[in-house]
Amino acid sequence: MENPLHGLPAPPALGAAALPPGTYAGQVVLVTGGGTGLGKAIAAEFARLGADVVIASRRAEQLKAAREELAAVPGAGRVSAAVCDIRDPERVAEVFDAAQAAFGLPDVLVNNAAANFPSPAEDLSPNAWRAVVDITLTGTWFMTREFGRRHLTAGTPGSIVNIGASYAWTGGPGFAHSSAAKAGVKNLVETLAVEWGPYGIQINGLVPGLVPHADMTEDIRDGLERAAPDAKDARQPALRVGAPRELGWAATFLASPYARFITGHTLVVDGANWQRRSVVNPEVVPVRTQLGRGPFAS
Repeated sequence: MENPLHGLPAPPALGAAALPPGTYAGQVVLVTGGGTGLGKAIAAEFARLGADVVIASRRAEQLKAAREELAAVPGAGRVSAAVCDIRDPERVAEVFDAAQAAFGLPDVLVNNAAANFPSPAEDLSPNAWRAVVDITLTGTWFMTREFGRRHLTAGTPGSIVNIGASYAWTGGPGFAHSSAAKAGVKNLVETLAVEWGPYGIQINGLVPGLVPHADMTEDIRDGLERAAPDAKDARQPALRVGAPRELGWAATFLASPYARFITGHTLVVDGANWQRRSVVNPEVVPVRTQLGRGPFAS
């Protein structure tokens, strides 16, 4: 009997546009963590639709290559790059100043920058906890606050897209620091949608599933490398992983004129993987064992 399982169809090819050409012509889009991985893929789709794009990252060497790559995207507007540690509110303000002087006040902010690594909760040091929470949650807040204040002062509308994670709902064993921070990011979406909606500022969340890219955490990368070539697909309800451009298409829609009545929502783009349940639960394996850690010793 022929196997009836074939999964969700593959996405359109890279270079296809989900929105009309020029949708973002004359608009400025600021993407944090835009030098590599999913941030760069998101920035590319905004550029493809005509936006002037500003990418921000802590690493100058990545920004230079990403800027050249984005400038070469067909249909792209102007592209600039800024070194920025989003944990520093003064540097955040300087990046907005520079973007505004070069292109104008950003119309769209994509908060993609985050920090993450797997660890049993009991092993997390104060510095490890702060490093992840300060970048993922506090840095996102500093960027969001600066964007909101400038639009409130100018009396102009704007759109924010926060990149989240599904364990903001479910919890994330092995990622207590990151899941707590991402839950805070999700709550910001829901809180600020109500506070700033009357002023024309919309804010939404966007959660990626398994989308292989250069910035994956070491545990995910190691798992993919150990698996058989098609094993990663068989572990997804869609029977495939995601493509970075699919997240870019979702981001460009949420911030577009076609989604103006969508705010306070978090869209999960993961082929339903976060909702899967087993009829028979697998055996519980403690996080320490999964990560190859020995017994805890204080």
